[in-house]
Amino acid sequence: MTEEKPPTESDRDHAERVHGAFDSFTKHLHEKLDDETRESVEKLRLAASQKDADTIRRHLTDVRDRHGWLYRELAEHPQIATLLDELALLGL
Repeated sequence: MTEEKPPTESDRDHAERVHGAFDSFTKHLHEKLDDETRESVEKLRLAASQKDADTIRRHLTDVRDRHGWLYRELAEHPQIATLLDELALLGL
């Protein structure tokens, strides 16, 4: 069994920024989101907050293929776009 490292202050700050960005996104598109698209956004939020590049990549591909409009909205949202750029620099 491997021991997990406790989250650092930087990890906590990142997670808070991710949650804030996705909260803003879902608030902006609340009327357009159904259960399926809301679930897709939540999966992306969790993966982004954990800096899980493989999962983010997989979920973004799924969103792009199944919900093109949602993918475009994610890419155009200023806070989400900034987070995705930052994660890309980390190897996404």
